[in-house]
Amino acid sequence: MGDHEARGDDYEKKAEKKLSGWGLFGNKHEDAADLFDKAANSFKLAKNWSRAAAVYIKIANCHLKGDSKHEAASAYVEAANCYKKFSPQEAAQALNQAVNLFLEIGRLNMAARYSKDIGEIYQQEQDLEKATDYLERAADLFDSEGQSSQSNTIKQKVAEISAQLEQYPKATEIFEAIARQSINNNLLKYSVRGILLNAGICQLCRGDPVAITNSLERYQRRDVFHLASKVNEYILQDLAAAMDEGDIAKFTDAIKEFDSMTRLDPWKTTLLLRAKNELKKKEDDEDDLT
Repeated sequence: MGDHEARGDDYEKKAEKKLSGWGLFGNKHEDAADLFDKAANSFKLAKNWSRAAAVYIKIANCHLKGDSKHEAASAYVEAANCYKKFSPQEAAQALNQAVNLFLEIGRLNMAARYSKDIGEIYQQEQDLEKATDYLERAADLFDSEGQSSQSNTIKQKVAEISAQLEQYPKATEIFEAIARQSINNNLLKYSVRGILLNAGICQLCRGDPVAITNSLERYQRRDVFHLASKVNEYILQDLAAAMDEGDIAKFTDAIKEFDSMTRLDPWKTTLLLRAKNELKKKEDDEDDLT
């Protein structure tokens, strides 16, 4: 590794020297970028990710001097890949620079892809507000490129994060919008029942059994639940009825039955526990009044 690092140092010094010269022959920024690239590769071989990332930023700057925005954006992506090894925040910043450049040159698909990556970084870092901002941006860009399947997958993630942030009306609206778009698509229609189940769970978290009952009636009118077993419909009806009656035991039994039929994922488990706690809170408030 020492040899790789020494080689990287040598290439970086040559690149810096090239930049400080007059550049009478050829393009000194292009020549320097080539040398910096060799330095970055050497630092990667040495697993010195911070040095490699810093050099890729220098490569991006060289390409910007020559107005080569695509190459500059690609260098920022390479820098981000190195930053991911030790600094997710700096990785997100580098990717954001790449996204802005891809937008400038009309590479919307690339901008969408890396906006999604930024959103996922912030999601992993539990900065959920920023995660939704970038994921929504990615979804919009994929939509503009006619990639509705990619867009809907990201929108579902936005809805899930919105629910985590207790933005239940927003989450419900997104889930229902995806379901409406998917119902007439032969490839996507069988996912609708699960999407609407998620929408219903968000309604439960709002503590509004009337809203979920009305939603179920809408879903039934569209004949959505005929696409698979009626398990999701019955579960939502039982949960809504238990909430309407203020019956925690019945609500808990419905959750257990649900889990026995189809293992609950962490997202559903978290939200159903929130709904249960909301129900318990109402019961405690009523006890305080009596």
